[in-house]
Amino acid sequence: MGFMTERFATVRLDQAPEITAPDGSAVRPLCVLPGAASFAQFELAAGQVAKAVSHATVQEVWFVVSGAGRMWRSQDGHEEVTELESGVCLTIPLGTTFQFRAGAQGLRVVAATVPPWPVDSPDEARFEIGRW
Repeated sequence: MGFMTERFATVRLDQAPEITAPDGSAVRPLCVLPGAASFAQFELAAGQVAKAVSHATVQEVWFVVSGAGRMWRSQDGHEEVTELESGVCLTIPLGTTFQFRAGAQGLRVVAATVPPWPVDSPDEARFEIGRW
């Protein structure tokens, strides 16, 4: 029946590896519910601007944990810029081109990715023309 050998996943942020996402942000992949969703923390240093991307197969829900910045999203001729600060939650629906930047204090967000980020797919993040 294909039961997982590990019933529950537990990951400490300080023990998660830090990798560089295709957009240039520092990401720490955390837990995964196979076939359902994955969860990660993303961080930009003060003044850093991520590269604009869209995703091929995943969509995301982001929550700002600390710092501040701005998020630009564009889809089907509609675009908006959202001010990011602690407590802001936003969605990145499938096919949305987006770009984010950190303010003077940097920016830290956590995000759920649905379905899970396909770690073996180098084509998931597609580079796009951004606002910044």
